[in-house]
Amino acid sequence: MDIFPIIVVITFFQLAIIQKPFLQLNQTLFGILLVVMGLFIFILGLESALFPIGEKMANEFAIKGNPWWIIFFGFALGFSTTLAEPALIAVAYKASDITTGAISAWGLRISVVLGVAAGMTLGVYRIVMGNPLHYYIAAGYVFLIIQTCFAPKQIIPLTYDSGGVTTSTVTVPLIAALGIGLASSVPERSPLIDGFGLIAFASLFPMITEKLSKRKEIE
Repeated sequence: MDIFPIIVVITFFQLAIIQKPFLQLNQTLFGILLVVMGLFIFILGLESALFPIGEKMANEFAIKGNPWWIIFFGFALGFSTTLAEPALIAVAYKASDITTGAISAWGLRISVVLGVAAGMTLGVYRIVMGNPLHYYIAAGYVFLIIQTCFAPKQIIPLTYDSGGVTTSTVTVPLIAALGIGLASSVPERSPLIDGFGLIAFASLFPMITEKLSKRKEIE
C-alpha cells in the first residue's frame, strides 16, 4: 500500500503524458519487488531492534540519575548515527562532484554531523530540564534567518538541504526512540509533549553549522 501511489504516479506519467512504454519492463518490475521487500525488512528491523534499543538505553540512563551522561549520550548518538546516514553521504558526494572538490565531501559530512550532535545535546537537555520546546526552536530559526541574510548565496540551498537529509532512515528511528524513552523515564515528563521534538533539533542545527563551515570554504 505504501508503494502503490508511487507506482500509479510513475505509470500515469510514463504512459499518459510521455506516451512511451517502459524500457526494460522486467527489470523495472524486479526493482519494484526489491523495493517492497526492502521496505518490509526495514520496518521490521525498526520495530524489532532500533526502537527498542533507543528506548531501553534512555530508560537505563534515566535510572542511573546522572543527567550529564544522558546529555553526552545524546551528543554521541547524534554524531554516530548521522555519520552513517546514507542520504547525507549521497548529498555530500554530489556537492563535491558539482563543485569539483571545492566543497569537501568529508568536510560537509563532519560539519553536518557536529550540528546534529549539538542539536541532540540541547534537545536532550531540554527534556531533562523540562523547558518548553518552542523557545529553543524559535530562537534557533531566528538566528538561522539572520545567518542566512549574511551567508554567501552559493551555499544557502546546500545548507538547507543538509538539514533535511540528516533526518532520514538511520537517524530518525533512534532519535525518536531516545526522546520518547527519555520522556517516559524522567519524572513529570510527558512522552507526547516532551518526547517529540528531538528531530526538529537534529534538522535545525546542521543548517547553522553548515553555513559557518562552508562560508569559510567559499571565501
